[in-house]
Amino acid sequence: MKLIYVKNNQEYIISESNNDLSIIISEEAKRLKINVKALANVELKKAIFTIDHDFDKRDVFLLNGYQSWTDTKEYSYNEKLKDISKTPKFLNDMFKFTQYGDSTFYKMRKNVFHAFEYAYVRGINSLFIGSYNYNNAFTIIEFDKAKNAINLISDLEGLVLNTNEDFTIFDFVARGDYDKAMNDYFNKLTPRTNKKLFGYTSWYNHYQDINEEKIYNALEKSDSRFDLFQIDDGYEEFVGDWLKVDKNKFPNGLKPIVDAIHEKNMLAGIWLAPFVCETKSEIYTKHFDWIKKDNEGNPISCGGNWSGFYPLDLNKVEVISYIKEFLKYYVDLGFDFFKLDFLYGSVLSSLDGKTRALASKQSYDLLRECLGDKLILGCGAICSNAYEVFDYMRIGPDVSLIFDDVWYMKHFHRERISTKVTLQNTIYRYPMNGHGYLNDPDVFLLRDDNIKLSFEQRKALTKINSLFGSLLMTSDNPMDYDNEKNKVLDEALNNFSNAKVISYEKNKKLINIKYEVNGIIKEFTYHTGKGVIING
Repeated sequence: MKLIYVKNNQEYIISESNNDLSIIISEEAKRLKINVKALANVELKKAIFTIDHDFDKRDVFLLNGYQSWTDTKEYSYNEKLKDISKTPKFLNDMFKFTQYGDSTFYKMRKNVFHAFEYAYVRGINSLFIGSYNYNNAFTIIEFDKAKNAINLISDLEGLVLNTNEDFTIFDFVARGDYDKAMNDYFNKLTPRTNKKLFGYTSWYNHYQDINEEKIYNALEKSDSRFDLFQIDDGYEEFVGDWLKVDKNKFPNGLKPIVDAIHEKNMLAGIWLAPFVCETKSEIYTKHFDWIKKDNEGNPISCGGNWSGFYPLDLNKVEVISYIKEFLKYYVDLGFDFFKLDFLYGSVLSSLDGKTRALASKQSYDLLRECLGDKLILGCGAICSNAYEVFDYMRIGPDVSLIFDDVWYMKHFHRERISTKVTLQNTIYRYPMNGHGYLNDPDVFLLRDDNIKLSFEQRKALTKINSLFGSLLMTSDNPMDYDNEKNKVLDEALNNFSNAKVISYEKNKKLINIKYEVNGIIKEFTYHTGKGVIING
């Protein structure tokens, strides 16, 4: 193991205890834990633990992505991860693609796969690796195929330890029985709720173009089977100004809508992005001191959405007070369900001597503290820091109305909008479901208008979401469905309530899925390239 740290502006690399740091290693049942205790004031950078491993060109690699939207699937030996650093600089400068993923602190290398917190290599020499240290420091798992090595990197950047303080830098399991090991890894987690929800969201039909009339119309047409009706982005004046509901769109405010939702015996849901604000917001223009800055005093971009947006500085008492104020506002309006989005914004820079993981966990704990027993759906979030904190978790990017979104987006960041990508995330992040939280695979869509997915693609999306997810959401009005669409929805709702996935096995572009429903074993084959079910 190598540990890199700084003392008195001098960088050191050590592999064993010295006069500055005491290293304590313990191992039990193939679970290795490494702690350090500071014998002087130091700042840690990173630690690297290397495992020798013989790779084979027939190997398959499961690579768990950095955040909710990051692509996660099995990769073959010769596949490549998209490297945003190779995108032309003027495009990154314009659209801020680098800000959504891990490229702000991790540099990709040739012939090296990387994953976060858990991964496996499946083949002649199989191995599962899972970190239990995710609330202390992110563990980046590198598969260095050229050097036949697995590097575990503990992201300690920014962590300050004072004399006599200790810290866990590694806590992981490495086992050859990758399938059982992964199940055991997730079985240690307990979800806050086991309640699946079938619901409506306004986003994937109207996007930001919502108003009182459209919301009431959608509510009136809502299927009586819905458990949840969620208002998404577009009700606020600007992102960040959460106490300013747009009076032109919602002249009567949101309270009457909440009451109408409750009258239909549904949970009322609301979308917010609590850690960020856009440049047009009053928060940005009048409270610029609330914005997180880099070491040169420049605001740290979160990405190119809206008018451009930036993270709030969670070190500031005024920011925490504001977050508590607006979340209480929506609780007092009667909302039961909170979709909290763009949560990666809380860790674009480490906070006050903390690691990114510590800062992330503390920010999510703040949301739970503010919302009490309300239901929380995390989105654009660090999946591991949400374990046992959020009730539901988005586990893929947004569904696109085109199967793989517009052609040029395929060449950009790994968090891009894509139905093709999110369906594979839905399948390969299934082991999380029902453990640290319940998985949200995003929406299914069966309607014919305002969509470019073929009907066969829409059917596949609906079926896979119903089998692998615990939130079944749509932006359709099922009352408008014809008999064929109703038949697809009926099957999906039966699967959603009664089915259990038994296995899923990939062969090139095909994934064979086996499940049990109502005592009957069924299976089908999903084509990842075409987005359709070709057998079953």
